Amino acid sequence: MTAPAPDPDLSFAPGALVSVRLPLPLSEAYDYKVPADLHLKRGDFVRVPLGNRQVSGVVWGAGAGDIEPKRIKAVLYRHDCAPLPEISLKFVDWVSGYALQSMGSVLKMAMSVPDALDPPKPMTGYLTTQPVPEDLRMTPARERVLATLQDGPPRIAAELAREAGVTPGVIKGMAEAGALQPISLAPVVLPPTPDPDHPGPTLSDDQNKAAEKLAADTSAGGFAVTLLDGVPGAGKTEVYFHAVAAALRQGKQVLVLLPEIALSAQWMERFRARFGHPPAEWHSDLTQGQRRATWRAVAEGKAGVVVGARSALFLPYPDLGLIVVDEEHEGAFKQEEGVIYNARDMAVVRAQLSDIPIALVSATPSLETVVNVRRGRYTELQLPARHGGASLPSVELVDMLKAPPPRGHWLSPVLLEKLTKTLDAGEQALLFLNRRGYAPLTLCRTCGHRFKCPRCTAWLVEHRLAHRLQCHHCGFQLPLPEICPSCEKPDTLVPCGPGVERLLEEVNTLFPDARTLIAASDNIHSPKAAAHLVEQIETHQIDIVIGTQIVAKGYHFPMLTLVGAIDADLGLQGGDLRAAERTYQLLYQVAGRAGRGERPGTVCLQTYTIAHPVMQALASGEREAFVSAEISAREATGMPPYGRLAALIVSGEDERAVDDGAAGLGRTAPNAPDVQVLGPAPAPIAMLRGRHRRRFLLMAGRNVQIQPVIRSWLARARWPNKVRVQIDIDPYSFM
Repeated sequence: MTAPAPDPDLSFAPGALVSVRLPLPLSEAYDYKVPADLHLKRGDFVRVPLGNRQVSGVVWGAGAGDIEPKRIKAVLYRHDCAPLPEISLKFVDWVSGYALQSMGSVLKMAMSVPDALDPPKPMTGYLTTQPVPEDLRMTPARERVLATLQDGPPRIAAELAREAGVTPGVIKGMAEAGALQPISLAPVVLPPTPDPDHPGPTLSDDQNKAAEKLAADTSAGGFAVTLLDGVPGAGKTEVYFHAVAAALRQGKQVLVLLPEIALSAQWMERFRARFGHPPAEWHSDLTQGQRRATWRAVAEGKAGVVVGARSALFLPYPDLGLIVVDEEHEGAFKQEEGVIYNARDMAVVRAQLSDIPIALVSATPSLETVVNVRRGRYTELQLPARHGGASLPSVELVDMLKAPPPRGHWLSPVLLEKLTKTLDAGEQALLFLNRRGYAPLTLCRTCGHRFKCPRCTAWLVEHRLAHRLQCHHCGFQLPLPEICPSCEKPDTLVPCGPGVERLLEEVNTLFPDARTLIAASDNIHSPKAAAHLVEQIETHQIDIVIGTQIVAKGYHFPMLTLVGAIDADLGLQGGDLRAAERTYQLLYQVAGRAGRGERPGTVCLQTYTIAHPVMQALASGEREAFVSAEISAREATGMPPYGRLAALIVSGEDERAVDDGAAGLGRTAPNAPDVQVLGPAPAPIAMLRGRHRRRFLLMAGRNVQIQPVIRSWLARARWPNKVRVQIDIDPYSFM
C-alpha cells in the first residue's frame, strides 16, 4: 500500500490510522489503529502485531486507509524512548530510494539495537563461585565458561554464553548448580562530554589557518563540503579537532567516521589528550550493553561526539552539527552486503539534509572528491608539509627483474641492505605485504591438485601459524593436510607465493635477533588489540613490523624510518576500474609511515613494472600529474565520476536457475541512447558462499538518473523465486 506524503508536524489521536514502517526487508508500510489510551506522532517507536508475532517499528505518517477497517489491528504500545528524528526519517527514505534497497532494510540500520528502545532493565552478571562446588559435573562447555570468567569482569548470561561458545542453558545450569554467582550490574555509563576548551597542542601556521577556517564554517552552520588534503604527518586530525570543538561549544553533536575502527588506538589517545575525555564509540566490538547505552545516549542528545565505523551514520542524532569522514578515500566505507551503500557519499547526503558542514579528510583523496573540488562543489584546505619540521621520506623503486631475491625468498638485496642498516641504527622498519596468511595457494607437486574453497571461486589460503587452510571470502577452513587428497601421497604439498607469515619466516631466518610482529586483520581485530600493537611499537618492543593494509594509515611511530613494500604491483592486477588509483593511495599511505619523527625516512618499493605510472608517480612525488592523468582517462571513457555505473548481481544456489534468471533480465535490459548494459557474464568470483553469481553492468551518462531506469527494467523482468537480484549503485568492487 502507498501512504500519503507525511507531514512532520502530524500527531495522531486515539482511533486514527497510522502508517508504521517495520525493520524488515519490505518496501511497504502497514496501517495500524491508535488505541484509546495513546497519542502518537511521526517518528515514534511502537510495538505492533504482525501475523502471530510482535515487532517494533516507526510511525511514518497517516495511514493510507485502503484496507477494510475490520482487518486493521491496533498499536500495542509506544516504546519509552526519544522518537526517530525527522532528519533520520528523511535520510532512511533518501538512502532507500538512491540505493534501490527496501525501506525496511534501511530502517533496520537505524534500529540496530532493539533493546535500546526501552529503558535499561536491572542486569544480572555472573562470577565464578569460589571455591567451585566439588560435586559439579565438569564438561568441556562448563570448562570454557569458567576459563572465560577467570581473568575478566562479570558478564551477563548472553555475553558469557557467546564468549564461551556455549548455549544459554549451560549458564543457567551452572548457576542453578551453584558454580556461578549472580551479582547486580550497574547500567553502562558513558564517558563525560568532551571539553571543547581543554588545552590542545600548538599548531603550525598552516594548521592554524586551516583549523580556523573549518571551525568558522562549523560555527556558521549551513551545508558545505570541505576537503582537508594533507600529506601523511601533516596533523590533519588536530586541525579538524578545532571544528569538533566549535560544534561542541554550540551544544551540537559530532560524528567522526573512521574506515576501520580497529585502527583507532592512537586516534582515541589524541582525542582524549585534546578534549579531556574519550568520545562515544560505535563499532562491532562493543558489548550489547555498550551498544544499548550508546544508542540511547545518541537518541537523547547526550553523546556529544561519536566515533565509529560506517554504521554509525545511521544512529538517531537529534542535533548533529558536524560530520567528519577521515581517510575518505578508503574502500572500507563501501558496504558490499545487505544494504549496499558508500558511507562517505551517504555522509555528504546526511549533512545536506541537516544543512550542516562536513569535512572529508585524506592524504590521497578519491578521484570523485578531487573532481568535485575542481568543479567548485567542494572547497579545499591543504596541508602540504609535515608538522614539526619532519620531512617526507625518499622513495626508491627496486626493479625486481634486475635485482631479484634468491629463489624461494622475497626480500631483494637492495631492501635487505637497507633493512640491515636500519636495525644497526636502532630504528624500526615496516615490511608491507597485502596478503594475509602464509601462502595464497597450496598445490601438490606430484599431481597438481590445488586446494579450492568448495563454496567460492577462490583458492584456500594457508595459515601456517593456525595450522589451517582458509577461504577469505566465506570463512570455510580445514586443518592443514599431511597428504594430497587427490593422489594420496605424503610430503608433496607446497605453498605458492608469499603471505605475511611466510615473510615473517624469512625475516626471522635472516635476522634472528630482531623482534618481529605480524599486523593483519587475523590478529588485529579490535580496538584493544590495536592499542596493544601501538604500545609495543611505540615503546620499541618491536624492531620489524610485517603488516597488511591494516597498518597503512593513521599510525605515527617516530622511530619507524624504513618502509619496504614486498609486492608493490599486487593491487594493479585484475583490470579493476580503480586499480591504479587504489594502488597509488595504498602505497602512498604505507610510505607515509616512514620518517614521521626527527629521523628521516626511506621507502623501498619492490616492483616488476617499474615503468608503470603508479610507480613513477610515487618515486617522483608528482601526485597531481598522476591524478590528472587518471581523471583524463576516466573522462575519455565516460567512467565515474564522468559517468554512472550500477551493477546487478543475479545469484542463487541452483546454477541453472541463476542462468535462466540472468537470461530473463538480459532480454528486458534497457535500450536507450545514453544507457548501455553489459552482460550477463559470470562474476570474477563466480560462486560465493555457495551461491552462483552472474553480473550485469549498467553504464550511463553522468546526467542520467539510473534509478528509474533500473526500476523499470526490474518491473519488466521475471526470474525464478529461488534467484536473488542484488543492486549495487556506484559499485566500488567488481568481484
